[in-house]
Amino acid sequence: FAQMNSVSDEQIGSFFVKFSAKLEDDAVWAEVVKTNEEDVKAAKAKGRSTTRLVADEKMRRDMIDGLRVWIGAKSKRGSIIETVEHTGWKVDLVGAALGIVGFVFEGRPNVLADATGVLRGGNTVVFRIGSDALGTARTIMAKALEPSLVEAGLPSGAVSLIDSAAHASGWALVSDRRLALAVARGSGPAVATLGALAQQAGVPASLHGTGGAWLYGSSSANVENLAAAVECSLDRKVCNTLNVICVSRKRVAELIPAVLAGAEKAARKGGDGPGVFKLHVASGDEGYLPEELRARRVMVKRADGDHEELQVETLPEDKLGREWEWEGTPELSLKVVDDEDHAADLFNKYSPQFVACCISEDSAEHERFYSRVNAPFVGNGFTRFADGQYLLDRPELGLSNWESGRLFGRGGVLSGDSVFTVRTRVWQTDPMLKR
Repeated sequence: FAQMNSVSDEQIGSFFVKFSAKLEDDAVWAEVVKTNEEDVKAAKAKGRSTTRLVADEKMRRDMIDGLRVWIGAKSKRGSIIETVEHTGWKVDLVGAALGIVGFVFEGRPNVLADATGVLRGGNTVVFRIGSDALGTARTIMAKALEPSLVEAGLPSGAVSLIDSAAHASGWALVSDRRLALAVARGSGPAVATLGALAQQAGVPASLHGTGGAWLYGSSSANVENLAAAVECSLDRKVCNTLNVICVSRKRVAELIPAVLAGAEKAARKGGDGPGVFKLHVASGDEGYLPEELRARRVMVKRADGDHEELQVETLPEDKLGREWEWEGTPELSLKVVDDEDHAADLFNKYSPQFVACCISEDSAEHERFYSRVNAPFVGNGFTRFADGQYLLDRPELGLSNWESGRLFGRGGVLSGDSVFTVRTRVWQTDPMLKR
């Protein structure tokens, strides 16, 4: 980290140019894909989800685009954030590098590009990646990332991969007091454990765990807008995918068909297939669904293969917070509520307090929902907007929910340019200045 003090902003920008160019090189990417295919095959053999493991052309493009954001981005390192003038002296608040940032990532190859964003501010990175993507990560490091560090004149250890599949390596990393910040991403229980270890060691932590977005269709909702929001929130399974849909009891006869139509359309993915989705309805609300739907058996695509299941199953209300980690078949929960207050209260009680959206034509309802719901991300349409690159045009290091409380002094998106500290520098022009 100390060596980064002598590295210029131009050199850091050069690293992002070279890294993105190497990923764009077809020969380099072919080697990445070859290793990734082996990782995917091994993950499938273990019955693991591969939704976000496959290094396809879209992932490649997103990684390249994300890296290029940082090429000309302004660094807070050395920048004057604020100046306060006094008689005979002044104070500059100056941005500075934070230090060594430790990441524990889930098994996704694209996180390598995400993590390097902290270099823009003069920080360095040590990370562990989920075992499913470790082989792919090794190839990206060897063929693209490490050569780019050398060519740009950055210290060779500015980005370091912990080459271990053991969970204990992640535990050891977040417990290392040399870290200025520990960032943990992955499943809720795993992230909670990592956060507890970091806290015990006195290491500041940014946790990005349990996901699952909630959507409320109010009594004044436009049914076409509701159907569209459901469809567009179920395109793939990630943290901001729709997980729970609440609909107003006052218009349940119109709203539930809109929800079912949106889910079916999402399952078709623009094709003319059967449109199979899996629905968990809160106990006591099953009577609002067509009897034929409740009796229907369908093939559900899961990580370990296809399973014949009832399309609709009941779910106790206190299990509404369960995040559905679906593979090829969209899966969500349904709850009928009295009004926006009821929907917000259920969200606050059972959800990970992450993303909440309200579909309504009534502005007063939106304001009541917004003021009552405890979420860092609130919208009036689809739930998938909660993404750093999509929202802010900056690659994200992670998205934080409010499950463990509201965040001090920042929003729910952690990006490379938000990892910094502030130094106070005093300039005295009056030599007799005293108190």
